[in-house]
Amino acid sequence: MPMSEYRSRNQPHTPRSLLAAILLTVTALVHGQGLDLGLPDIGDPSGSLFTPAQEQRLGQAFMRSVHKSMKVEKDPLLTAYIQSLGSRLIQSSPHVTGSFHFFLVDDPQINAFAGPAGNIGTYTGLIATTETESELASVLAHEIAHVTQNHLARTFDSVNRLNMPTAAMILAAVVVGAATNNPEAGLFVAQGAQAAQIQHQINFTRSNEQEADSVGIAILSGADFDPSAMAVFFDRMGKATRLYRSGKLPEFLSTHPVTTDRIADAFGRAEDHPYRQRPESLEYHLVKAILKLRQIENPRQAVDYFASSLREKRYRNREAQQYGHALALIEERRYAEARPVLEALLGARPEQIHYIVAHARLLALDGEGAAGIEQLRRAMRLYPGNYPLTLYLADALLEAGAAGEALALLEQQLPVYPGETQMHARLARAAGETGDKALGHQYLAEYHYYSGDLEPAIQQLEIALRDRQLPYHQSARLTARLKQFKQEREELKSREQK
Repeated sequence: MPMSEYRSRNQPHTPRSLLAAILLTVTALVHGQGLDLGLPDIGDPSGSLFTPAQEQRLGQAFMRSVHKSMKVEKDPLLTAYIQSLGSRLIQSSPHVTGSFHFFLVDDPQINAFAGPAGNIGTYTGLIATTETESELASVLAHEIAHVTQNHLARTFDSVNRLNMPTAAMILAAVVVGAATNNPEAGLFVAQGAQAAQIQHQINFTRSNEQEADSVGIAILSGADFDPSAMAVFFDRMGKATRLYRSGKLPEFLSTHPVTTDRIADAFGRAEDHPYRQRPESLEYHLVKAILKLRQIENPRQAVDYFASSLREKRYRNREAQQYGHALALIEERRYAEARPVLEALLGARPEQIHYIVAHARLLALDGEGAAGIEQLRRAMRLYPGNYPLTLYLADALLEAGAAGEALALLEQQLPVYPGETQMHARLARAAGETGDKALGHQYLAEYHYYSGDLEPAIQQLEIALRDRQLPYHQSARLTARLKQFKQEREELKSREQK
């Protein structure tokens, strides 16, 4: 596992470019690709303006925009955790239907947002700020409620008497939680829309927030989390407002305005549900240990932090703190010291994937790559199809020169994770290293496409199609895909010119 997957790269947050990209996507989908979203009279604004197929396409385009403009988390362990937590909330709520995709944005900001087709993003900074897993689950439940209550469709209906460009701009803003009380941000998002229209939309969003609180608390309780966690988190965020009077509010406080009435209402709604004091999962604490390590730029300082916190018993979970200490020792290349720590953790929990992955990485770095691969293979037999293990085993095989085995492993799992950029990146490398250059270019094209980069995706398919040895069926499939990519490019260019 590359060290970079434990440590965040210093890349500035670009909310404005994200809004521009999403605005472009929404407008293109509204006017292009044969999607008739002509603002029909749908009666009940809680009904959906989109057919399932249309919403799915909008969701895919939304995620490509997110990948292009934001730093979507790449660490498979972190990605798997947030998806698992979100799935637990969904599966415990019989009234929640439809598909959901939970993902992380590698950014220290405290925020979360819900997009079309059940795409829910959470910033790593929000996880680091929560004090309990119930608090984190409460934010996810809140965003799930935005989806189940059709707030995007309601938003579109609430502006359906505006001209289409203005409606699309406001919808794009709400999708990423950017309709705030910040006048500068509001002017950017609106780009000329009348102030009254913006204020109307902000007020409409506030009513959505109240409804999402109520539904979210019910979802939270149904999954056996503490129903008061949402109110507790809001209360703590509200108190933090005093610290930001002279500066910019955290994004969470802008996109989820916290008032005394809202906090009181959340506490009141929590009382309607049975109280549960549920211990956090070990995975929650392990994820927080990884994020804490990222916050400390110097590996030696990270080792000192975890060592001193263990000595002084300054931790919420000792086992997770030991795990963080082991990771810090690995980054400091103190392998001999990290080994007994990880072996003790594995001895107590041999099935824990975090420990298996860290130990396999340690073995590889310490000259025992074959042993690390075998450990990952055993884990795959225990957890067939596991997403993090699939990617880490593929990485280990590629490093060992076993590209053919890595390719077979990844292609077996691709149907389960068809839009995962990290899966396609590894497939491209594996195919190229086996000598199948055309297939490598094909997978690289898909990587660029799902990353939101149409131009390099088109270029890679064009390169693949130059292969004279390409079988007819593969050539036909790539030609159709290339036609789709070029059509999307032309539609986006058309939107830019307007």
